[in-house]
Amino acid sequence: MDHTNTPLQPSRRQFLKTSSGVALLIGSGGLLPTLISCENTKKLAEAIAYQDLTAWVQIAENGLISIFNPAAEMGQGSMTALPLIFAEEMDADWEKIRVGFSPQVPEIYGSSVWGAGRKGMLTAGSRTVYGYYSVMRQAGAQARFVLMSSVASEWGVPIEELDTEPGYVIQPSTGNRISYGAIVPILQIPESIPTIGSDQLKDPSDFRLIGQNVPRYDIPEKVNGQAQFAIDIRLPDMLYAVIERGRTHGAKPQLQNEEQILQLPGVQKVQSLGHGIGIIAATLEQALSAKEQLIIQWDKPLASGLNSQELYTQYEQVAKDKKNGRLISEQGNFSAAQRRAQKTYTLAFKNDYVYHAQMEPLNAIVQVAEDGQSAEVWVGSQQGFTPKMGVPKVLGLKPDQVKVNLQYLGGGLGRRSMTDYVEECASLAKEVAPHPLKLIWTREDDLTYGAYRPISLQKLDACLDQDGQLSGLSHLVIGDGDNLVASGIRNQYYNIPNQHAEIRSVKQGVRLKHWRAVGHGPNKFAIESMIDFVARDQEADPIDFRRRLMKESPRALATLEKVAEMSNWEKVLPANRAKGVAFLERSGTLSSGVCEISLDRTTGKIKVHHFWSAHDAGVVIQPDNVKAQVEGGIIMGISSALKERLTIENGKVVQSNFNDYQLLRFQDIPETIETAIIPSAEAPQGVGESGTPLVACAIANAFFALTGKQLLHLPFTPERVIAVLEEPSSSEFN
Repeated sequence: MDHTNTPLQPSRRQFLKTSSGVALLIGSGGLLPTLISCENTKKLAEAIAYQDLTAWVQIAENGLISIFNPAAEMGQGSMTALPLIFAEEMDADWEKIRVGFSPQVPEIYGSSVWGAGRKGMLTAGSRTVYGYYSVMRQAGAQARFVLMSSVASEWGVPIEELDTEPGYVIQPSTGNRISYGAIVPILQIPESIPTIGSDQLKDPSDFRLIGQNVPRYDIPEKVNGQAQFAIDIRLPDMLYAVIERGRTHGAKPQLQNEEQILQLPGVQKVQSLGHGIGIIAATLEQALSAKEQLIIQWDKPLASGLNSQELYTQYEQVAKDKKNGRLISEQGNFSAAQRRAQKTYTLAFKNDYVYHAQMEPLNAIVQVAEDGQSAEVWVGSQQGFTPKMGVPKVLGLKPDQVKVNLQYLGGGLGRRSMTDYVEECASLAKEVAPHPLKLIWTREDDLTYGAYRPISLQKLDACLDQDGQLSGLSHLVIGDGDNLVASGIRNQYYNIPNQHAEIRSVKQGVRLKHWRAVGHGPNKFAIESMIDFVARDQEADPIDFRRRLMKESPRALATLEKVAEMSNWEKVLPANRAKGVAFLERSGTLSSGVCEISLDRTTGKIKVHHFWSAHDAGVVIQPDNVKAQVEGGIIMGISSALKERLTIENGKVVQSNFNDYQLLRFQDIPETIETAIIPSAEAPQGVGESGTPLVACAIANAFFALTGKQLLHLPFTPERVIAVLEEPSSSEFN
């Protein structure tokens, strides 16, 4: 697709001036009965401001169709997937589609998928496609109806005699046809636009775009260098800012040498933010140089004196406490099942803090007007529920006084769903208005004062009944972050009649945030490891054991059967090779995975040679893109399972950059990663996070098959592997 002819700009004003045509306004239930000439920009702006819209589309006389994308694009393909859904039902010619970011107005463009009556522009939790799927299908179908209705009126024929083909309305009986662009001058909105019933939407078997490997819209400009990230933007008279936040989270600073810092070359302003000291300078280099010379006295917050590896002792004591935590799920009566059990098992699992390690450093640009009555923002953000990413509140403005220009994200992974870096930039920018100000977090800033996947302890108890069936499972999670450590704790696809799950929260004062798949990584690692442990103790094949547990969940079972076939599960491997299996549900997607590993028993290094996975994600919009997401997630999962750990000693983060926070290297990537998508006509589910949490449990189970020993502490560093090989199992049998 050629994107260079009439590029769609993020600016609404520029967007409206791209070409003559009309704008169809799309409401939360579909197309609103409103059609406005793109030449009447004032009327269109008023309509967008006062109507309850979720998106809108422009049709130009030259046939180009421009669609706004309300989601962040951080490499997951939203700029293709959402417009593709619309284009499918509209029967548009994909070669004539142009896409741009929508204005950041949650009331207009937000999704209701988050529940509780909230409309949010948050790209997280793999909720983008299934959050907008029905709206975009309905809107596309209604746009098609408007086009056909206009032609029927112009030609004087019943609409029932008309049909469409990509980019055209046609009359099959006569062979007459008219392009969508040629309809613009005669386009008229009917008095009433019907809601298109589900039986009138396309049958998935008739999809020509959805389910096909349509090239991603954003790839060409990312390849040729035209793609613009926030870090790339340079504005006239722009100043630069950095912040010293310290290594103990929550500490408040007292600057001791402000006068000396203000005398340094290029320094324009020194500002205390409560949690750090901001420096504004003419260049980034000058700001960084001044930062190194700051003399700060820090107070002692909650995290002072914290040692992360000692927390497990505290958590184990919390686990022994008889006081109940917050109940996550309850099914049957686990306590009764445990009392009647033929055999019981107890295992405890640990996972360390994990850093997001997104590629593009955090950054934002904010320009406050000289009169302080408006502001403009350039940022790559996953956004959130705070209006305009908190900038209006920081500046004392109304949301409509702040314009946000969303850019591509160089990695989000949950970290950019926080708006701290945008709010910081706004706080500093008002001090130097009207100069635009760019705030940049260095890698050291983000690693030491980031927001991490929480450390946690999982205590699992399982029991077998008199027939040797898994009759009960209890899962207790102890950690900071509450919901951040609770996701993935349910087991609705396993037929285990008695289940209990709860969380006990312990506050440490460390900054935390959703990390890809949130709590699914640690919790599924614990659950799937326990399943394998029970299976092998019962001398059952791990896949056969899961087959029995999944007998009432055919879709889940289908993913297991597929991955068993793909991996040739029963094939005998060389002496130093073994396979491990895992199953999970994340964001509605059902996934099974198998990995093949080897082990260097001298160094303790685990090598993942092959990884196979199968997924039922409902209707898949872009198969190739889904596979790319899964494969990237698996590589990220291997990295976090084998290498990534962030430690805190005496309240301070030990690691500072990628020299001591280890990531997976190229030579450690598996030789093959194979992904299968199970065909489905069900509604699309979230798939971007389904691959990552499969990995740790599959590796641990392969290690168990190879050595008879269990890995119970993430990550599986060589030192920990050696220790496990040398020590007896930590499991308990009764």
